[in-house]
Amino acid sequence: MSMQLGRFITLEGGEGAGKSTQVKRLVARLSALGIDVVQTREPGGTSGAEAIRGLLVTGDTARWEPTTETLLHYAARTEHVSKTVKPALARGAWVISDRFADSTMAYQGYAGQVGRDAVAALHHLVLGDFQPDLTLILDLPVEVGLRRAASRANASGSTEDRYERMGLRFHEALRTAFLDIAVREPARCRVVDASGDPDAVAAALWAEIATRFNLPA
Repeated sequence: MSMQLGRFITLEGGEGAGKSTQVKRLVARLSALGIDVVQTREPGGTSGAEAIRGLLVTGDTARWEPTTETLLHYAARTEHVSKTVKPALARGAWVISDRFADSTMAYQGYAGQVGRDAVAALHHLVLGDFQPDLTLILDLPVEVGLRRAASRANASGSTEDRYERMGLRFHEALRTAFLDIAVREPARCRVVDASGDPDAVAAALWAEIATRFNLPA
């Protein structure tokens, strides 16, 4: 039996970038190659982390101080990594996560003004040097993303829209943050244009994955 460690791939980006759709498509494509794949999300991925998710993604936009949000996200992430992500990787599975630590860095560290250094220090305290093998950042104009997110929320009746309601300036800062993270960590991060149709975005994402992990194009 192979004891090769799995791969950890995260999809990041602002609201309405299409991460959830692309995660599902990516999981299906990897599964079709015979790869054991675990699909997960943040905040969430375990029962405890999902409970914390409810505190973060619903309610008034001013519900929490940004530092409180950061700590809540890392509380959820501790559960997620220890109970879902690392066990899957240890058995050789690939883990595909809709958001991970870069979201906390972007949302709270940059847009929430907690600061890069503070978030990085907390990450190191909680997770050491644990990072994804590949992070795909879905980028698109803020207005387009917010329109998509609003349309999705209206269709589903979801109340998980706390961050979506934080205003244009916050979301512009968020887009800038993700692009800056990609510049700072080019070996791990790839930016993919998410403004096209889902098929085009899926093809671009797969091209990055196939190249990185030597999979069929």
